[in-house]
Amino acid sequence: MGQTILVTGGAGFIGSNLVRYILEHRPDDRIINIDGMTYAGNLESLADFADDPRHEFVHCDINNATLLDEHMPKADVVLHLAAESHVDRSIHDPSLFLNTNIIGTQCMLDAAKRHGIKRFVYVSTDEVYGELPLDDKSQLFTESTPLAPNSPYAVSKTGGDMLARAYHHTYGMNVGITRCSNNFGPYQFPEKVIPLFVNNLLEGKKVPLYGDGRNVRDWLHVLDHCEAICRVLDDGKPGEAYNIGGNNERSNLELTKMLIDLCGRDESSIEHVPDRLGHDMRYAIDATKIRDELGWEPTRSAWPEALEATVQWYKDNQTWSEHVRTGEYRRFMEQNYAQGRSEA
Repeated sequence: MGQTILVTGGAGFIGSNLVRYILEHRPDDRIINIDGMTYAGNLESLADFADDPRHEFVHCDINNATLLDEHMPKADVVLHLAAESHVDRSIHDPSLFLNTNIIGTQCMLDAAKRHGIKRFVYVSTDEVYGELPLDDKSQLFTESTPLAPNSPYAVSKTGGDMLARAYHHTYGMNVGITRCSNNFGPYQFPEKVIPLFVNNLLEGKKVPLYGDGRNVRDWLHVLDHCEAICRVLDDGKPGEAYNIGGNNERSNLELTKMLIDLCGRDESSIEHVPDRLGHDMRYAIDATKIRDELGWEPTRSAWPEALEATVQWYKDNQTWSEHVRTGEYRRFMEQNYAQGRSEA
């Protein structure tokens, strides 16, 4: 029997892919999609589901308790993804991140508690763990790794993470937490490194690489992430956190060279720019727990195939990218990113 899933942030990159995944793979479920439509929200990513009766979109700030009380009673479970998510933006304005990612999460948890939501999954990030050394590949983030966030963004996500845990411990809410590595795939907002670099390369522009490019990230295809979130929703233990990774560590320089090759350019396209303030060196996920307890492993994240398919999607969807790169996003980029720096 199906259920009604309230998804927050469902017009963003991961959220819109999650909405699509649920509608395509869980035909008995329906979606209430709540999104504040800030600069990264884009309903064009869900245009082919605009008339689907199983998908209800609600333009709503997650701090708006009145609107939450209107729509929360219609839901059985909650997948909470809504967040300010760009590290560089958090360095420019931490307050926005604290308000959305901590206070907004409190508002969501309070509304879920008021209306007896059966299961609440908070989608977090591996950045809550801080960073790992480059010279010891045996070190990985596990769910027992102490939380040690370094950026204002990571601090704000850690606050939401801990609130979710506290609502389980204090109020007995059925809460789950996921902590994912870097996502890639279609419909990603073009401030992020892969779509930004692909668009720049296709337009004959240089790509801005932070520092020496040695920083390492574990890359996870967004649809693998969506599948894992649903697995945690259905089968995760109350109060538990689950790491979600792609088993796919790459340096930013390695990624950049692969994108250059896939776009038919050469390494003269690289422009080294001053490093981000407090740039974490390495993230790497140990996803043993979700594999052993819930039977999930990534099946779509392996490179080069998954990266090639992603680059091809952006090549084939230049109109989508151009529509996104207007309005508030463009104004922010012009004000704060004269060199076109990206999130990675």
